[in-house]
Amino acid sequence: MEAVITTEDLRKSFRGRKATVEAVKGVSFEVGRGEIFGFLGPNGAGKTTTLRMLTTLLPIDSGTARVAGSDVAREPKQVRQRIGYISQAGGADDLSTGWQNLILQGRLYGGDLDSVRLRAKELAAVLNLTEFADRKVATYSGGQRRRLDIALGLIHQPDVLFLDEPTTGLDPQNRANLWDHIRAIQERGATIFLTTHYLEEADALCDRLTIMDHGSIVAAGTPRELKREIVGDSVMLRLVEDELVDQARALLRTEPFVREIGVENGGLRLYVEDGSAALPELLRLLDREQIALKSISLSEPTLDDVFLRYTGRSLRDTGNSSEAAA
Repeated sequence: MEAVITTEDLRKSFRGRKATVEAVKGVSFEVGRGEIFGFLGPNGAGKTTTLRMLTTLLPIDSGTARVAGSDVAREPKQVRQRIGYISQAGGADDLSTGWQNLILQGRLYGGDLDSVRLRAKELAAVLNLTEFADRKVATYSGGQRRRLDIALGLIHQPDVLFLDEPTTGLDPQNRANLWDHIRAIQERGATIFLTTHYLEEADALCDRLTIMDHGSIVAAGTPRELKREIVGDSVMLRLVEDELVDQARALLRTEPFVREIGVENGGLRLYVEDGSAALPELLRLLDREQIALKSISLSEPTLDDVFLRYTGRSLRDTGNSSEAAA
């Protein structure tokens, strides 16, 4: 697959009053044409700093980056012409209508008026903006505003669209609707670089992703690869007699198919290579020792399991922290 974004040993530091903070520490990756590529991590991981370097909004301290065929540091103008960027705050003018925002944005990128109007109508149809595009943006809901933001980033037909936390602040219904629109944009040929700290968003949207923590990439791959290869399947056991938990743990921890085992909420959580193959063996071992089960459940691992494995903490517990490094 042709690479549209490449970085090698990308670094960025910020000087504070007391110390210098390394926000991005030697990040290297590639993004293929037509992919939805995700940066997953808590606030402060360095996601937004990386994105701002790739979009020429922050100078690169060291390392190299190429976006849509141009060197970010040496050819920033060419990069800006070929990308769309949707920040967390958005960029629409509240006192103008949706149409006015779209036409102004297209004209600023050098499009002639007739072409820009045609492109605006196409995007309004794709992103379901038409029915309210003649209203002032100040009257828009959160979901309507984010769809307009994405249209503004696409009006000049960029090779790459950068989305920084695109669904932050949206309710679940609007978030799911926006996911559908992002998928539709990909199907029309766009490459999408997405930063997020929402686990379900990365899992649902991204073809490949990286997990960042404290400025470094700690894991990379497809969501399925990361979940299957790093953790395995999860089995939750609850026993009829709670006092037998320690006995069951000692029995099962030495079995070769059990990768990890621990006590969780009064039961046992096991990680195994293949859950469907492990269940009959678990039942046989417990029955042999006359340890009665109250319930047993099998689930595939989540991206939070992956993040916990690599960082020692849950991403769900860190999602609301301040973004000191980004």
